[in-house]
Amino acid sequence: MLTLCLDIGGTKIAVALADSGGKLVYTAVRPTPITPAAEDVWAVVEAMITDALQAADSPVGAVGIASAGPIDLRGGAVSPINIASWDHFPLRDRVAAAVPGLPVVLAGDGVCMALAEHWIGAGRDADAQFMLGMVVSTGVGGGLVFDGAPYSGRTGNAGHVGHVVVELDGRPCACGGHGCVETVASGPWMVRRARENGWSAPSGAGASDLAAAAVAGDPLAQQAFHHGANALAATIASVGAVCDLDLVVIGGGVAKSGPLLFDPLRAKLAEYAGLDFLSGLRVVPGELGGDAGLIGAARLAGLS
Repeated sequence: MLTLCLDIGGTKIAVALADSGGKLVYTAVRPTPITPAAEDVWAVVEAMITDALQAADSPVGAVGIASAGPIDLRGGAVSPINIASWDHFPLRDRVAAAVPGLPVVLAGDGVCMALAEHWIGAGRDADAQFMLGMVVSTGVGGGLVFDGAPYSGRTGNAGHVGHVVVELDGRPCACGGHGCVETVASGPWMVRRARENGWSAPSGAGASDLAAAAVAGDPLAQQAFHHGANALAATIASVGAVCDLDLVVIGGGVAKSGPLLFDPLRAKLAEYAGLDFLSGLRVVPGELGGDAGLIGAARLAGLS
């Protein structure tokens, strides 16, 4: 029996079929349309669902959806910050109508990433019962797994760690707040900080270019990465203290920079996490890459 999986974000829409072990046997990805019309975005999702069902060589038993948020878990609606036309869009009901007779479950993409890494990724052999999954890329997202199960909170948005405030009265964030870790540690914001401090790079240079410059010894690029790593460490220490975590798994494009990010992050975390019960908190890179949301959506459907 296969599971139909959807992973919907502001940059791309991915649809897959997963077997019972989390292996993706079919995957399709399309860019998210930039449009003021909600139905134009939905038309892409609906067409991808149709294509996936036609590609299935065995029965599909359930559907799992990972979506950028905020989400309304009770009502099944989503309001992704980076899909402006989807304001309280009834995603779960629309998908259910496209797959009559199949159960459909929805969660935030950060929750699904964490669930996937806990299931068959970096957390599978770590004996981690209280885990935070983070995605550090064009934004900063997250999700929680408690006692081996996804924790969505009251509305479905628990684990939205990108909006933990790390700089009082800091820069305005897309969420409407100020000083969120996303405005410090996400790829575009680290690049922006480096440029403001004098880093010269070609137009369009991104986080990977910044990382390459830092590895080559550019002090401005290194400073930007260290600043971002410090903000992530402060966030992890705070969430770790509140949730009594034993593992943090970080994925996303910025996490691909490896020791450049993780070495200063772990060093700073050791300074911030002073409570005894945080002494064993581990921070490791994710293993599932861009497939984590899809795999987590499959796991979500399997647990429901």
